[in-house]
Amino acid sequence: MAGITSKLWRPLKIGHVQLGHRVAMPALSRHRADNESRVQDIVKEYFAQRSSSGGLLISDATQISPGAGGAAHAPGIWNDEQIAAWKNVTDAVHARGAKMFCQLWHTGRTGDAERLRFHGRKLMSSSAVPLDLTDHSAQPVPEEMTERDIWNTVSEYAVAAHNAVFKAGFDGVEIHGGNGYLPDQFLQDTCNNRTDGWGGSIPKRARFHLEVTKAVANEVGANRTAVRLTPHGVFHSMGMADAVPQFAYLVGELRHLGLAYLSLVEPRGTGLNATDKRRWAPNGVLVEIWQNTSPVILAGGFTQDSAQEAVDTVYKDYDVVIAFGRHFISTPDLAFRFRNGLEFNPYDRTTFYKPPTEKGYLDYNYSVAYRAEMSKGNVEGVKPFLPNASSVA
Repeated sequence: MAGITSKLWRPLKIGHVQLGHRVAMPALSRHRADNESRVQDIVKEYFAQRSSSGGLLISDATQISPGAGGAAHAPGIWNDEQIAAWKNVTDAVHARGAKMFCQLWHTGRTGDAERLRFHGRKLMSSSAVPLDLTDHSAQPVPEEMTERDIWNTVSEYAVAAHNAVFKAGFDGVEIHGGNGYLPDQFLQDTCNNRTDGWGGSIPKRARFHLEVTKAVANEVGANRTAVRLTPHGVFHSMGMADAVPQFAYLVGELRHLGLAYLSLVEPRGTGLNATDKRRWAPNGVLVEIWQNTSPVILAGGFTQDSAQEAVDTVYKDYDVVIAFGRHFISTPDLAFRFRNGLEFNPYDRTTFYKPPTEKGYLDYNYSVAYRAEMSKGNVEGVKPFLPNASSVA
C-alpha cells in the first residue's frame, strides 16, 4: 500500500460535512445534459460510480439561470425539472456515503449568444470587451452590465444556491469564480475596464465576487458555500499582468466570510491543454493568506506522488484536499486505487465532451481488487454497487 500513513487518508471537516479522506473529484464539465439543461440518467450512474464513503464530489459546472449562457448540453438548476434530475444524482451519491457540492456557473461573455437569444437574454459582461478567441472567429461584443443587471445576477446566484441545497439535496455549493467566467471577468483588468463602483481598482474589481459570495452564504449558510479561483489561468483571455495583488486581496476578504472551503487551481498550463508540470510557489501565497480558516482544495495535474508531496510536505501545516480531474474521469475507484498503491486507468481526452454518449463516461473499468471488495461489501462501508457490465472488467 502506498502512502497509507499520509494525511490524505485522515478525516477532515469542510463546512458542516465530515469527509473520510482528502481526495476529491472537482467540477468537470462533461456535457451530458439534454437540450433543456436537465442531467440525463447516465449522470446519476457516473457520479455513483465515483462515490466513496466520506469522499467529496463536485458537480459539473451548472448554469444558475437561463441567462447564464452555458454551452449546449450543460446542466442548469433554475427550474423544477432540472432540480429533480439533480436530486436523483445526489440521492445516489449519498446512498454510497459520499458528499456532493454543486458548482454554480455564469459564463458571462463566453456564453452562447444564440442560446441566450432563445431564452430572451443577452450576452453580458463586466465591460463591452469581446472574448479574444485564438482561432480568430467572430465573437459578439457583450453588453456592459448595468447596476440592475449586476444585482439581478447576484440574486440569481442566491436562488440557484437555494435550489441546489434545499431542493436538489446538495451538501453545499461552489461558486465558479475562475476560468474567465463572469466573476473572473469582473475581477481581472483584461476584461473589466469599468470606472464605477465595480471596477477601476483592486477592491472594486473584487466587489462582484464578494457580493455574489455573500448573497449565496446568506441564502444557504457560509458553511455550505465555497469559491473556486484560477489565479494563474489564462483561459478565456484571462491573465492580468500582475494577478497576485488582485487575488491576494480577494482571498483575504473571502477569508472573513467563514466559507466551507477555498478551491484553487494550480498553475500548470492553459485551459484545455494543461499539463502535469508542477509549480508550487504561486498558490502557496494564497494558502498562507487563507490562514487555515477552512480547508483549501487544490487541483491541477496532480499525480499520486505530487498529491502526497503537497499534503505531507509542501502544505503540511494546512488542511489541504487534493482534487483529481482527468484521472477521476478514467478511474471511478480512484480513491481506493490510490490508497492501495494501484495505477490509475489512462484517460481518453477525445471522449471528455461527447454528449450524450456513454463512451468515455460509464465504460471505464473498476480495478479487480475494488470489484472483489465491493462484492463483499467491504469498501469503506459502501454497499455493493455494480452499475453495468461495461464498467467492470
